[in-house]
Amino acid sequence: MLPWFQDKFPLYLAPMAGVTDTTFRQLCKEYGADVMVTEFVSAEGIFRKNERTMEYLDFEEAERPLGVQIFGGDPEHLGEAARIVCEWKRPDFIDINFGCPVSKVVSKNGGSSLLRDCPLLARIATAIVKAAAPLPVTAKMRIGWSADTINATTTARILEDCGIQAIAVHGRTKEQGYTGLADWGVIGEVAATVKIPVIGNGDLITPQDVELRKKTTGVAGVMIGRAAMQHPWVFRQIKHFLATGEHLPPPSLPGIWAHVRRHCAAEVARMGSELHAMQSMRTQLMAYSRGMPDAKRLRERFSHVESLMQLDGIAEDNLRSQAGV
Repeated sequence: MLPWFQDKFPLYLAPMAGVTDTTFRQLCKEYGADVMVTEFVSAEGIFRKNERTMEYLDFEEAERPLGVQIFGGDPEHLGEAARIVCEWKRPDFIDINFGCPVSKVVSKNGGSSLLRDCPLLARIATAIVKAAAPLPVTAKMRIGWSADTINATTTARILEDCGIQAIAVHGRTKEQGYTGLADWGVIGEVAATVKIPVIGNGDLITPQDVELRKKTTGVAGVMIGRAAMQHPWVFRQIKHFLATGEHLPPPSLPGIWAHVRRHCAAEVARMGSELHAMQSMRTQLMAYSRGMPDAKRLRERFSHVESLMQLDGIAEDNLRSQAGV
């Protein structure tokens, strides 16, 4: 069994394109996330040693255990990409994306499109397991392509037989995208079907959500996505609740602003360009605004932010208005 499952119930940070870069992963690690997975990386980009693609593979030692998630539709190229990643970056595991519903990935026979072609899925999993050895390989998948073709238990058994050592299951179909409700009944069926750890993913917003799924589905861990994007301190809150049954109070408004400022400053330092870093942070700033007072006005201002000085001004105005000054 993978070491982070031994006598533990690990909290994974879900890989999210354009969000879970090394800066964000390090922040989530500090808040209590146990296992990191990189943004998904194109096997073709790795195979061709594309410079931008290789940047997605960067991580710091503090982020371990960390897996590199790869996607694609060619077993040979995926195997070679896994070998390159293991040799160059030495992650703790390789993760295969069988879940992405985005058209540009699906159209290239990657992500969730493979849920419709189990023989190809099996060849890909086998090739990556062989190429990555002795590093373990895990996979992330959805419960099926559509409501009429839910095949999660079959797919999970195939992956287990191919040597996959853990499976994260998002409880939606490809056709659902990110709408509707995650089907935790199917996730529970997968957990009961295979002997390897199953990580549940979907609609985990509060510590109570995690406790409920832990108690009722047999999952060995959970993966937090959008809730972490909005409130990365959710990992600390979940761990405290699971350990004590008590709720940690949310951060104060000044505490949230201190976190936002730190995240932006770290991204500026990493990218080396304040303008580019702040522009790239705009989507994340929109996520942070949810739940903050005067969120609509914040989003308007965040959409134009270009510097840390501007960010400081926005924070000062927001804090002052809430203090009634």
